[in-house]
Amino acid sequence: MINLNEYGWNQFHQENMDTIVEELKAENCGAGRVTLEHKRMYRVMTAEGEWLSVCSGAFQHAAYERRDYPAVGDWVVVERMPGEERGIIHAILPRTSLFSRKSAGSTISEQIIAVNVDIVFLVMSMNDDFNARRLERYLVAAYDSGATPVVVLTKKDLTDDPDHYLELAKAIAFGTDVFSVSNTTGEGVEQITDLLKNGKTAALLGSSGVGKSSLVNSICGEGKMAVQGIREDDAKGRHTTTHRELIKIPTGGVLIDTPGMREFQLWNESESLDSGFKDIEELAASCKFGDCRHESEPGCAIQQALDSGELSRERYGNYVKLQKELAFLDRKMDRQAQAAERDKWKKITKGMRKHPSNKK
Repeated sequence: MINLNEYGWNQFHQENMDTIVEELKAENCGAGRVTLEHKRMYRVMTAEGEWLSVCSGAFQHAAYERRDYPAVGDWVVVERMPGEERGIIHAILPRTSLFSRKSAGSTISEQIIAVNVDIVFLVMSMNDDFNARRLERYLVAAYDSGATPVVVLTKKDLTDDPDHYLELAKAIAFGTDVFSVSNTTGEGVEQITDLLKNGKTAALLGSSGVGKSSLVNSICGEGKMAVQGIREDDAKGRHTTTHRELIKIPTGGVLIDTPGMREFQLWNESESLDSGFKDIEELAASCKFGDCRHESEPGCAIQQALDSGELSRERYGNYVKLQKELAFLDRKMDRQAQAAERDKWKKITKGMRKHPSNKK
């Protein structure tokens, strides 16, 4: 038997499981955690082993959007197929956190990165690929997810000035822990593993080549994940991880490794800008006028901070850019919702016209 507590099972999940099993009258079902997803098929770890599972017909019929389907990290109610190492998923247990982004490209849809995560490790390397504006985006999404963000700076052994990158990260990640590690020497890795004890779940987020897979190997043991080097001409990485996968850590807890993401667009989370840009929000509250647009109004605290250098123009520019990006997404989603509602009622009206009782 497998101890699901080592995969993050706790009293909260147990209580929800008891409620759902009673509602569904699913006496032959048990709990399992999704460790891998592939085209609506799922690897689910249960107390009896890992099963390749699919969603039941009733489950799929009730699902409307992406977050209605299982994702890596989900706890599910699963039934074993008689005589097989396969399962049928009947329900998803309530999530404690959800980390997502807008799908890459022009499509307005949500891509779920990980769920039921306690900690999000925001991984960046100490080289020319360090990107302060990308880190700001990661932090905004992490704050909204419900998980605790932790910044991890890798490749400490390859830089002559690690303090420079630490100061850059701390200037952005107010009140957030920042750790520096070397996957080659092992320096700093123990600090990371200490955070994952007692069945904690963490997700690794970062662009290609920052050392996420090497960090997984440092934590879990060499050879767990394949690794590749960086391109020498621009310090940017090659993709290594091609899918999301939940991995059990020998010392306790689990990691969710994710593919590298160079493009990271926020998913309709405008309220989270307050947490990611606390310094700007505090400055805005100090403006002379409550409706200050932070342009040329007298007594604008933000313009004063920009002029004095207290607030960098790059950081404020990114804040404004994210506001516009989220406002555009809100408008697009509202139009999509209206169109979907119109299509639904068109189908209902068409169906009513065809009904025999409505024919003369």
